[in-house]
Amino acid sequence: MERHKGYEQAPYKVRQAGGAVEIRDYAPFLAAEVTVRGDRATAANRGFRVLAGYIFGGSETAEKVEMTVPVTQAPASASASADGAAATVSGAEGGAPDLWVVRFVMPAGYTMETLPKPRDDRIRFVEVPAQRQAVLRFPGVPTQALLARREAELRAWLEAAGLRPRGPAIYHFYDAPFTLPWNRRNEVAFLIDTGG
Repeated sequence: MERHKGYEQAPYKVRQAGGAVEIRDYAPFLAAEVTVRGDRATAANRGFRVLAGYIFGGSETAEKVEMTVPVTQAPASASASADGAAATVSGAEGGAPDLWVVRFVMPAGYTMETLPKPRDDRIRFVEVPAQRQAVLRFPGVPTQALLARREAELRAWLEAAGLRPRGPAIYHFYDAPFTLPWNRRNEVAFLIDTGG
């Protein structure tokens, strides 16, 4: 199992690499997720707090669940397309989304049946199917401006490679907010077709 700074990470294999971009094939995994409203940064903070409360003992049995990486965030419509659930779209048409899904990968040893039941009914568990993502890795504090710039870079890379993204960007965050900016691992990703 791959680890990042001691934390178990979502399982993937690099299919292709080009500069800072990787095409990754993710194996299926379980995740705990919550849908939150707000701008991207506010929603990330709110969602993280809800999910952290669960893994730090906020279950009916008070069982703690090991922290994993990355914490992912995507507009609710992107999460729906990633796991096959019904799409939820929000926000002004053509504007920034205001409804986000924040997700924690669950440790590999759990099944849907063995995950501790959360006390917070906003938390739900999903089985995320195998998927291919184009991922751009970068350091820094993930401000909206930085994320938008990296997202544009990844879109340009995909276009040059003849690949089309499926849905909006998904953000992966690996490090605590107090981590020095140059030591932080952030990623912007798009789902892409697995054919070929």
